[in-house]
Amino acid sequence: MSDKKAQLTVDGLDGAIEMPVLSGTLGPDVVDVSSLAGKGLFTYDPGFMSTASCESQITFIDGAKGQLLHRGYPIEQLAEKSDYLETCYLLMNGELPNAEQKKEYVESIMNHTMVHESLVNFFKGFRYDAHPMAMMCGVVGALASFYHDSLDINDPEHRRISADRLIAKMPTLAAMCYKHSKGQPFMYPDNNLNYSENFLHMMFGTPCEPSKIDPIVAKAMDVIFLLHADHEQNASTSTVRLAGSSGANPFACISSGIATLWGPAHGGANEAVLNMLEEIGDESRIDEFVKRAKDKNDPFRLMGFGHRVYKNFDPRSRVMQSICDEVFEAMGVAEDPLLKIAKKLEKIALEDEYFVEKKLYPNVDFYSGIIMKAIGIPTDMFTVIFATGRTAGWIAHWNEMISNPYKIGRPRQLYTGYTQRDYVALDQR
Repeated sequence: MSDKKAQLTVDGLDGAIEMPVLSGTLGPDVVDVSSLAGKGLFTYDPGFMSTASCESQITFIDGAKGQLLHRGYPIEQLAEKSDYLETCYLLMNGELPNAEQKKEYVESIMNHTMVHESLVNFFKGFRYDAHPMAMMCGVVGALASFYHDSLDINDPEHRRISADRLIAKMPTLAAMCYKHSKGQPFMYPDNNLNYSENFLHMMFGTPCEPSKIDPIVAKAMDVIFLLHADHEQNASTSTVRLAGSSGANPFACISSGIATLWGPAHGGANEAVLNMLEEIGDESRIDEFVKRAKDKNDPFRLMGFGHRVYKNFDPRSRVMQSICDEVFEAMGVAEDPLLKIAKKLEKIALEDEYFVEKKLYPNVDFYSGIIMKAIGIPTDMFTVIFATGRTAGWIAHWNEMISNPYKIGRPRQLYTGYTQRDYVALDQR
């Protein structure tokens, strides 16, 4: 807490209301308005655009600088030098693991990759064309019915086990969603493979022959998981925290995050990129759509360019950009019509004065979308991949909140409905 104070003067109240100003290690100061309720006042901030809902030590974003830090480490360094599971450990524990700690952590995750066989019957209850996110919401919440041994949220060891189980089982469940939609048999995890290799094995492998995992594709998948691991207090993370503030079990809380991520304004951006490319349809129409994107009176928008948080270059997109061509070459899809449209749009966005001036650079959704397309992941699975990677951040934030004193979330409102009125009998209305 700083020594600074903020003063609020309100008509009808005697004197100014003095409130403490809190300073973090990075970012803007915040005014502690918690005392206002005692004065008969609430703050009004739709979308919480100016409200810090919690104190956290996990992730920091400076949108103006294009900066994203996990526990102080720049995302670019983690993507280049670390891997997804090491980043999961970092988010959960606050520090990078040493060699022995990493070995133990990876072994713990791999020990929990299988799911209860009864979940196979759970999947059989879904229609063949059920959306993968609908299935994920159901099966992740249902995990609480299988793991009664570790649901005491006040026990640090129970929280650790639940976190490991969620991170371990999400790729298995994600692949099961895909296999169900394809009518193919589920593939059991192979713990001789690493995290991302295992996911690709369960997604694309069959019992008929050994899985062949391209190391370039596996690395790209790992980077996609890592770059989506956490993104501060966004809609889904805030939902997980709010659900957790009621004392709900971690599986229910993560399921609430998945439900929030399913919304097209949050987790559907990379799917929207592919839909846009399909709408453009051919390289010959790119100039037409770019012209429409520049017309403020035209509702068409180029998806995957610019970011509501980053007013500069999305630091995650630089990483994805560097592996894009490698994946295209490894998969032999460089001549795919949609991917050729994407590469030409990328060139325009990086060179065209309109896009450069407005800083509408390709973002992580643009690159992750076209890379997953190249790998062969269908668009309705994109948000499932997002949720798989983001589970590490969700559970880290949930654990941070539960590990410290907290209150149940109870936002207030500005009521604009009727004042009190008397009931009118049915025959008199």
